[in-house]
Amino acid sequence: MSSELINSVISQGQQLATHSWEYGTFAEALLEWYNPNASVYSDITPDAIPVLQVDQTRSLSYAKPHISTTSETLIAGDGAAGDPASLGVSAILIGQTQPNYLSAAERQVNHLLNDVTRYSNGAISHRESVAELWADFIYMAPPTLAYWALQTKDVNLLSTAIQQCVLYRDVLGVPTSAKSAAGLFHHIIGPQSQDLGIWSTGNGWAAGGMARVYATAKKSQFAGNAKIKSGMAQIKNIIRGILDGAIALDAAEPKEPLLRNYLNDTTWFGELSGTAMLTATAYRMAQLEPGTFGNKYTSWADSKRQAITKKINSDGLLSPVINPLNWNDRTPATKSPEAQSFAVLMFAAYRDYSSKKAS
Repeated sequence: MSSELINSVISQGQQLATHSWEYGTFAEALLEWYNPNASVYSDITPDAIPVLQVDQTRSLSYAKPHISTTSETLIAGDGAAGDPASLGVSAILIGQTQPNYLSAAERQVNHLLNDVTRYSNGAISHRESVAELWADFIYMAPPTLAYWALQTKDVNLLSTAIQQCVLYRDVLGVPTSAKSAAGLFHHIIGPQSQDLGIWSTGNGWAAGGMARVYATAKKSQFAGNAKIKSGMAQIKNIIRGILDGAIALDAAEPKEPLLRNYLNDTTWFGELSGTAMLTATAYRMAQLEPGTFGNKYTSWADSKRQAITKKINSDGLLSPVINPLNWNDRTPATKSPEAQSFAVLMFAAYRDYSSKKAS
């Protein structure tokens, strides 16, 4: 990948993002790409929040105008409880030098923990008005809870961040004994927008979010705590189950280079958003736990990365992609802010995995 093309992917991502979760995800992608030593995947600053100059850090200068320092949540969520929390890591990082952003992050965390309705098993709802679980939530909220636990040195909150991932799996996860899609996640379960499909992007959101929580826990001072170790083992296995499920379905269709929009439904087109995010997660887990995520995962990720790269247009746009606002749209879309961010996350993950492997 030429630096020019990656710059075009980033430029398109910045232009396309217009919703709360898109801002938060793009900010995370910028951080991982431009400031790898400041991301949770770096082992340079264990158990410490890095202090960055906001105006000299592209991720933070991008995120800052989107963050409210006067409201209960970091940004209006349009009915979503989880999405505003996607800006939480950015707010905590900005807050190292601008305390009002740290206070805003604290209000967001408290809102999630204390105000948002819960599913019957204790999982925090992705929606404000009803108890409904979306796979997307796992990328938005648990990484912020875990990062706030790093900020406040709170082992119980770190455990909560991990357990929220597990509680989501308990509802959305397809049993590992199932004949189809074992280990993968349904998209949404609840009374408002239920979607029992095995959405590729939803599985990417879930696996990618859990990888961030895992990395945060691993670098924390509590990594040796028995409860944290047990929780980390759980989410590592959940991530492996998602990747195993995706790889198996992918292997069943050698002539289709991309994952289907609904992973186990061959009537859907192959698309780039979910493929890129699951590829990024495979590289991140290989970086974090090479003993568990070995050649099976990295060789698959290499083949997907190559297929994705071929589908990036000269202007930096990824296509075909699913319409991110209508996951049932059968017409392949040509623009998706999520896909742009996921591609950046994938290239950052590949670079960091490769450099660690070489060292």
